[in-house]
Order: sequence, then C-alpha cells, then structure tokens
Amino acid sequence: MNQPIDLVIFDCDGVLIDSEVISARMLVAELATRNVHITMDYVAHHFLGRSYPVVLQQIRKEFGVDLPPEFETAYRASLLSAFEVELRPIDGVREVIENLGVDYCLATSSSPPRLARSLEITGLTDLFAGRTTTASEVAHGKPAPDLFLLAAEKHGVAPERCLVIEDSENGIKAGLAAGMEVYRFIGGSHLAGLLDSATATAGAVQLFASFGEFFQLRPDLKNNGN
Repeated sequence: MNQPIDLVIFDCDGVLIDSEVISARMLVAELATRNVHITMDYVAHHFLGRSYPVVLQQIRKEFGVDLPPEFETAYRASLLSAFEVELRPIDGVREVIENLGVDYCLATSSSPPRLARSLEITGLTDLFAGRTTTASEVAHGKPAPDLFLLAAEKHGVAPERCLVIEDSENGIKAGLAAGMEVYRFIGGSHLAGLLDSATATAGAVQLFASFGEFFQLRPDLKNNGN
C-alpha cells in the first residue's frame, strides 16, 4: 500500500518543464567546439540531474579537458536563447499541482537564475513562489540526498512522508538516499527511446509517462474539496 504523504517534491527539468532535450542538445554542440564529442545517450547517463560543476568534473575526468569560465557563459547564453523559443511546460503538470491536497515544492540542480527564467517562460512562476530549493543551497548535489532533505526540512515534513517526482537516475538515487518514496516520470522528450524497459524504474517504486496518470496512481493526494 502507498505510504502516507504530506509533501510532494518535484524535480524541475524533465518533470515540470520539457527542458532536458534542449539542454542536452546545446551542451553537445558547445562541447564539440572544444573538441569534446559526446552523444545524447552519454548526456542522459552522466549529466542528467547533475549540477554544472559536476559536469565540469566529469569532462575533466573523462576527456582531460578543463573547460574555462567563458565556456559556461557561452553555454548558458545559448541555452537561454533556445529556451525562449522552445521551452514548454510538461503537459498536465499544472493541473496536477493545482489539484493536490497536500503541500508541494520543487528541488532542482539548476542555478537560481536559470530556474527563475525557466518558470517565467513556462508560466509556472505563480505556483512555486517560496517553494524552491536549488543545488546552490547544499554542499552535495544529486545523487547525494542533501537537496531533497533540505526541501523537506523547509516544509517541516519528515523524509518518509515525502514523495519525490524525478526523471533522472541521479535524482532517483538522491530521493531514495533521503529515505523518501520516489516515482519516475518518463514523459519528457529527452527520454524517448533511451530507456530499457527492464531497468526503466531505476529503483523508483512507480513509473509514469503522463501527468494524466498521477491521480490514478495516488488518488489519496488529490484535493477532493469544493
């Protein structure tokens, strides 16, 4: 049976907004200008759910390349330009949030400026005022549990009463390490064709591809008042 939940913690990229496919494409392109050639599959397995400093460490370790500060500047500029044109919210996520009968928040590896602009572009800012936690606030990002534990602490909810909605393997590991229930959302464009059905859950207790399924999985979390 489902455990009682008092707080739903949403990851942002790939869960609330369909951003990961854009981010991956722009990162692959920018790295190619530095003669570092990776695939979308590589991004999905090594970078999804991770903060930018972790990406730098992985590139240094795997390819022996130290990316200068101007690389980040160029990457973020190109990414935000692409977001302005292409970024969309995940279908159905607003309706789910507006009908939740429990508290909710978001916890993300994105930087605060990128998060703020992403929510503005997708029209979700109003839903998350005072409800955000970013990797900049903790010592260790995903797959460490710090980010989700801080989000729960801010809302005064015990970890075992939290449900994490994640798309990335690193995010799932972080939620599980925090002692929380974790559902994996696989409806983002970036995961199309990349998941092996045998390992798709990555340890999450539920897998779903549409927010239209959310309250079918957890009818107890729906606000049935009014």
